[in-house]
Amino acid sequence: MRIFQHYTRVRYQHVFGVGSSRIMAKPWFSGALLMLCVVIAMLLANLPFTKEAYHHFLHTKLSISVQSEGHEWLFPKDMSVEKFINDILMVVFFFCVGLEIKREIVCGELSTVKKAMLPVIAAAGGMLFPALIYSCFNAGTAAGSGWGIPTATDIAFAIGIMSMLGDRVPVSLKIFLTALAIADDLGAILVVAFFYGGAINLTLLLISFGILFLVFLLNKAGVKRMIYYLVPAIVVWILFYYAGIHATMSGVVMAMMIPMKARYSRSYFDRKTAHYHYMIEKLHDDSETPNHDQQICLKSISNVASGSVGMSYRLEHALTPWVNFVIMPIFAIANAGVVIPDLSYLNFFQYSPDMGSVGLGIFCGLLLGKPVGITIASWIAIKLKVGEMPNGATWKKLFAVACLGGIGFTMSIFVDTLSFSELAPDMTMHLRNLGKISILAASLSAGILGSVLISISSRKKA
Repeated sequence: MRIFQHYTRVRYQHVFGVGSSRIMAKPWFSGALLMLCVVIAMLLANLPFTKEAYHHFLHTKLSISVQSEGHEWLFPKDMSVEKFINDILMVVFFFCVGLEIKREIVCGELSTVKKAMLPVIAAAGGMLFPALIYSCFNAGTAAGSGWGIPTATDIAFAIGIMSMLGDRVPVSLKIFLTALAIADDLGAILVVAFFYGGAINLTLLLISFGILFLVFLLNKAGVKRMIYYLVPAIVVWILFYYAGIHATMSGVVMAMMIPMKARYSRSYFDRKTAHYHYMIEKLHDDSETPNHDQQICLKSISNVASGSVGMSYRLEHALTPWVNFVIMPIFAIANAGVVIPDLSYLNFFQYSPDMGSVGLGIFCGLLLGKPVGITIASWIAIKLKVGEMPNGATWKKLFAVACLGGIGFTMSIFVDTLSFSELAPDMTMHLRNLGKISILAASLSAGILGSVLISISSRKKA
């Protein structure tokens, strides 16, 4: 019995992180790691003895070359280390985002109309206002296409700051901001899909839709084996890549096709674990460690337990640590390295009639547009009685938490890497670098402002 209890406890601690005191299990750690990677990227991009190697490495070509009868075929086309990170590794990030969105829609904070309306409406306001503010500074200028940059909220940083603030943030507002950030991610995904892709190849796009429909039928037929979803996912990514739809969108679409229903039912799990528990007791000997036969029973329990959790949950759990601690830090190091030739470059508030001001648009959009848009949209939803104020919240606390929505970082930088592609290469790089500096400055300011306002609004009266 002790062996079974110990194994079960260790197994569930490993899978779910229960009782773990490791620093990586802390909610704020992923945000702190990303900030460290930003600092490393800035140093690598600007130190005299590293900047040349840093940029040379990011632009190193990565392709598979196939030669036949004097013809050479490269796959993928125009692939570099930087594009590999943004177009392949980030597919896994968007796949996890898609799994999270699906989970919340099926059984989470977006599962009912009543639950979903307030965060969804608030997220819409939190995207519309920053886009409008950015357009006020940049409409009709060379920087006009960057309106999507300040529309996103970074979940990792927002949750990390809320966890550090502890009980000063009501649980209901933590749930509200998390659901809002998830809805915001869905909006950002749609913005990327519709406004930041290339020329559309309808033939390849229709083929990809046909494959997705077949995967949908497999899901409905109850197919639970991973291989039947992995192979189509790779094919759909290739088709999206060449069809002009940004390849990362394939991760989101495939995530929606992954089954959530477990292979084994609850009754089957109870029956089989009870049987193996009985066998473990029957095979008991004087050894302090499980003998060979007991190890077989424990392995069988592990397999049954794994099959009793839906594929969607298992994938989300397995991939999340890789996304938080490997893919996102790599993305930050590759994309946050802004070259700063001189200190005047930091004056990103400059404005001109022809160029507009990327810095003003992004900074004001994230720092002001996000909280104002979230708060106004929430007020409208509550007054129209299509949403309810979170329990224990006040308008001051809601606005303070909404300020954390101005932390754009990951998705904002990602959209920035896709913006201004219609301009000359030098101008494109210049505007993207200004955008990244503005994102970092606005995200830091939003985090500080939100934390201060939350602390002030949470002070107890004497």
